[in-house]
Amino acid sequence: MPITKGQFVLGTTAVLTAAITVSGVGILSRSQAFLKESPKELVDEVWQIVDRRFVDATFNQVDWKAVRTEYLKREYPSQESAYGAIREMLKRLGDPYTRFMDPKEYKNMQIDTSGELTGVGIQLSQDEKTKNLVVISPIEDTPASKAGIQSKDIITKIDGKTTTGMDSNQAVNLIRGPVGTTVTLTIQRGTDVLEFRLQRARIEIHPVRSSYRTDLSGGVGYIRLVQFSANAAKEMRDAIQGLEKRGVTGYILDLRSNPGGLLQASVEIAEMWIREGAIVSTVDRRGEVDRQVANRRNLTDKPVVVLVNGGSASASEILSGALQDNKRALVVGTKTFGKGLVQSVQPLGDGSAMAVTIAKYLTPNGRDINKHGIDPDVSLELTEEQLKQLIADRDRIGTLTDPQYLKALETLKTEIALIKKRTASTGAMAR
Repeated sequence: MPITKGQFVLGTTAVLTAAITVSGVGILSRSQAFLKESPKELVDEVWQIVDRRFVDATFNQVDWKAVRTEYLKREYPSQESAYGAIREMLKRLGDPYTRFMDPKEYKNMQIDTSGELTGVGIQLSQDEKTKNLVVISPIEDTPASKAGIQSKDIITKIDGKTTTGMDSNQAVNLIRGPVGTTVTLTIQRGTDVLEFRLQRARIEIHPVRSSYRTDLSGGVGYIRLVQFSANAAKEMRDAIQGLEKRGVTGYILDLRSNPGGLLQASVEIAEMWIREGAIVSTVDRRGEVDRQVANRRNLTDKPVVVLVNGGSASASEILSGALQDNKRALVVGTKTFGKGLVQSVQPLGDGSAMAVTIAKYLTPNGRDINKHGIDPDVSLELTEEQLKQLIADRDRIGTLTDPQYLKALETLKTEIALIKKRTASTGAMAR
């Protein structure tokens, strides 16, 4: 079935990086009371959702019908026993992004996309091969970012408890907690083992930060987007319109360490930059394709350079891929995270929910970025020392002391000069 852009969520904060759709009811219409009284029915409902919608029709070479027979033979004396069985059953698929959420975890997921969080400010993913819990990126100005936690860090222990065999939902539940309390994370970074004691806080995310810069003649509009949350599109619109009034000559759009968020926000933001052309398409297991296309609602035609890094994931990759494929912007930095899977979140009758991988998304040119990411047009990787300096003084991010920003500025200057040269040449020919 076609999937409308309003249903998508991409890269839910502090859970997993993946595209998600949200439905109002479970696939099977059962009453809440019936499901509460029948844990086995909950197990079967989850099985049915996977059977109907999982992206791989072979279920990753698993005999899914035999799995149903096995789990429906069991007795479940409580909802908790059913929850455990469901998680065990879904692991058979070998897809960490198809997962079950108990009522508390589901509520956390909904909070994640609202723009306000309680915790330490980390986005997590689970490596599909190693099963390691990997930091996508810390959210700016949060306990995690201030302490120096970095993208690609592996969380090996939470308050001394090993994360071996632990999924992302379980890790999130341990990391989150009341404001003012602490949690200790043991991190593996290359060959180093580090320990961080973090105090939990209430985190209100304002996703867009913008400023007018005089780094180039005519002015530069610098916009940093840290998450595609519910208010991101409005804040982005306000930022572009404000900078247009000041007559900037070009833009630097900073998506570094942006883990994703709502698809609707990413599509709406892409439309602000792209006049016409495809933005993103999704392909399900039947090969059905749904495309989102720009429709002449762009706010500016000024040249754009996009900054990305390994922490730029999912919705960030949709936006940067759309700008790159439409030749609307040059991408500067390092290869992005590489997450191109689409999930559907199905609420269940007892307040729990499940996310099932139902499709993958492609850039306008048909690139499958899953596990690969977006390759920058201009590559520049920070040294370990440069990265430490930016982490120690985050006010340097997006300034002339930020090497990647400086490279973006040089790239933008070159692009503006080329446009002026082409315009002058065209004008001379017209005369």
